[in-house]
Amino acid sequence: MERMLAAILAGGKGTRMDVFCQVRSKPALPFAGKYSFIDFCLSNCVHSQINDIAILVDYQRAHLTKYLERWQNDNSTKNAFDILEPNGNNFYSGSTDAIYQNLEYLRKQSANRILIMPSDHAYKMDYRKMLEFHDKSKADITVGVVPVPIEEAHRFGTLTLGENGYVTEYVEKPDIPRSNLVSMGIYIFNKDVLIQRIIEDAEQSASVHDFGYSIIPGMVGRDRVYGYKYDDFWRDIGTIDAYYDASMELAGNKLPFSLNGTWPILTCENNEPVKKYPSSVIENSIISPGCVIKGRVENSILSPGVQVDEHAVVKNSILMSNVCVGTRSVVDSCIADEEVHIGEFCYVGFGSNDGHTQEHTLLGKGASITSHTAIARGCKVMPYSNPTESGRKVFVNAYHGSVAVQPQLQNYNQTRITA
Repeated sequence: MERMLAAILAGGKGTRMDVFCQVRSKPALPFAGKYSFIDFCLSNCVHSQINDIAILVDYQRAHLTKYLERWQNDNSTKNAFDILEPNGNNFYSGSTDAIYQNLEYLRKQSANRILIMPSDHAYKMDYRKMLEFHDKSKADITVGVVPVPIEEAHRFGTLTLGENGYVTEYVEKPDIPRSNLVSMGIYIFNKDVLIQRIIEDAEQSASVHDFGYSIIPGMVGRDRVYGYKYDDFWRDIGTIDAYYDASMELAGNKLPFSLNGTWPILTCENNEPVKKYPSSVIENSIISPGCVIKGRVENSILSPGVQVDEHAVVKNSILMSNVCVGTRSVVDSCIADEEVHIGEFCYVGFGSNDGHTQEHTLLGKGASITSHTAIARGCKVMPYSNPTESGRKVFVNAYHGSVAVQPQLQNYNQTRITA
């Protein structure tokens, strides 16, 4: 089997993740408690015995690089990480530009197969099987593909496969999909073909420098393009809704997906014990190391170091590291970033979504919610802000418009939240 280099694309801003990617790159976003998105592809590389790994970083690169260094140290892997930043003071203008700016690095590698993958998907995959398919097909490029419901296919690049997986059509994000087979964003290239196509793309001033839009469609009919069907769990968690839904399914054991087992997801380890007090109740939830639970937690995911005080209730929520929920507060249908502090007698996420698509409340990193404050479902608090510090007493729901304060909440502060 040919030697392969893994090139992990980890430079994106993750703008669709809103406040949660203002302070970090998307690959570093926590998922399923103690994990981060990039843990999945890194773990897949380790278990697939890929020893050469290049990680292309850009947005919030210092934060991600620090995480990667700790990851490698904690897992004591033999895999060599080469962290590649944009040249000089530049940035990567797209996924193909990230490869273009590192062509000299690529040329020096002994591997003649290049595995390119995103760093923000949740899945377990043995890349050796895809490489075996690639070599057997004598492909120039192999695209990892999965089936999705046809009504969701417009969000992805869609493929039509002919005999033995030969790709006869590729359309990126079609208005009306003709196939429910979609690209996973995982490609295996023959190195010489990749270099040639990347150079051609760089010379096109009108190109958006993206594999799905700029490279793959032009290779169909010109090069030997094959689709490798992947038939296990895979989830593209590209939006807040998808992030929340996948997390809730994971908490409720509704996904055919295990984080441990024979193919464990490796991460930065935290060995602090969970402290559960006699007053605590935990149901259908993932509780990470270092959490202190004195209240009630239902259908939720808690990252390391979260504290839930006496008589507090957390339900249907995602709380990232070191969030503190004060005594007798209620947190419902909320995503709270790291180091959020919720005071006593607060109600974050009250009310219903009234049929609107955005039904969870977002709390940015380091936000502080003063005691006796009520924030309705669907609001957003910006990072490192305190929505009551202005002293205003008007409540506005950031997504849905004005919401009447319910009688049982009249003793709570009511505050304006800006979207």
